[in-house]
Amino acid sequence: MRMTTLCYIEQDGKYLMLHRTKKKKDINKDKWIGVGGHAEEGEGPEECLLREVKEETGLTLTSYRFRGLITFISNECEPELMCLFTADGFTGELITCNEGDLVWVDKTQVPELPTWSGDAIFLKQILSDDPRFFTLRLVYVGDTLVEHRLQFY
Repeated sequence: MRMTTLCYIEQDGKYLMLHRTKKKKDINKDKWIGVGGHAEEGEGPEECLLREVKEETGLTLTSYRFRGLITFISNECEPELMCLFTADGFTGELITCNEGDLVWVDKTQVPELPTWSGDAIFLKQILSDDPRFFTLRLVYVGDTLVEHRLQFY
């Protein structure tokens, strides 16, 4: 199972969203997601988070919080264990991302963007500002979410 990170960076009531449009073979093609990616050999969640955010956005996170652990199971790709973060502090200037377009989107509009149906479950959780850590299991067949289980800690 591969480990990944995903981060929703907040500023002025908006999340920095990545509209995935630039890669030809991209399971997230045309969807809106936070920023993040795959851990490299020997990286823990925090190292992966900081590196991926810097690579994709040019920003250096100064304040972030580990919100949840999400297990993705799909019949179309390798299982994934995703570490979900939110961030509200950073330095630097946005760069052009080679995976898509970076856009600041009002948090109230984020749930309306085209994304994975399972993403709506964890987005609802982080948008509610519920401080509890959670795990979420998402099982997909193709693009269809067939099972989900949310647990709080």
